[in-house]
Amino acid sequence: MYQLYIANKNYSSWSLRPWVLMRERGIAFQETLVAFQTGGSWGKFRSFSPTGKVPTLVDGKTVVWDSLAIAEYLAERHDGVWPKDAGARAWARCASAEMHSGFATLREVCSMSCGIRVRLHETPAALAKDVARLNELWGDGLSRFGGPFLGGASFSAVDAFFAPVAFRVQTYGLKLEPAAQTYAQRLLDLPSMREWYATALAETFRDEHEEVPKKYGTVVQDLRAAPAL
Repeated sequence: MYQLYIANKNYSSWSLRPWVLMRERGIAFQETLVAFQTGGSWGKFRSFSPTGKVPTLVDGKTVVWDSLAIAEYLAERHDGVWPKDAGARAWARCASAEMHSGFATLREVCSMSCGIRVRLHETPAALAKDVARLNELWGDGLSRFGGPFLGGASFSAVDAFFAPVAFRVQTYGLKLEPAAQTYAQRLLDLPSMREWYATALAETFRDEHEEVPKKYGTVVQDLRAAPAL
């Protein structure tokens, strides 16, 4: 059975991608959660990942240590990881790669923290540009391939790559166009996403490095369990 190494569910957007993909596609795996460590986790994560990062998929003697590489590795072994239609598949790969390497301001200003609600002090122009691109990209996929998911009728890797963004939309109250807002809620309503969210709320670990920087916004609600002493 596959073994998937992830980190804390409240914070780890990268871990969510393969986790939700495998859950939604019915690909069995053993989850191993290795918590972040205050002061840096590189040495701790190096025990299973050559880069000292999560997520990492282990399949026997094969180690796959990047979320996009994990998706491709799984696609070689399981149907439905990418859309069946060639055009939709090409689009989905492009959109996933764009998310994988882009949206820098969205990542920085709206870091993932599932269990809180944040009021941003302002919306920088670069963040507004990223949100506008989300609206454009999601609207394009939904209209071009018929929805309800970005590549068509079924959840695929491209949806998994944008699943962390749905949590960011919820946390920061980002304003999207109606089609994009409906899609974000559709992701949040998935059974796997609800399971991830519930576990994230129950976590008591806090990492100051992963908390929302005060220069960007004010936490107006914290729904998480009380932090460990």
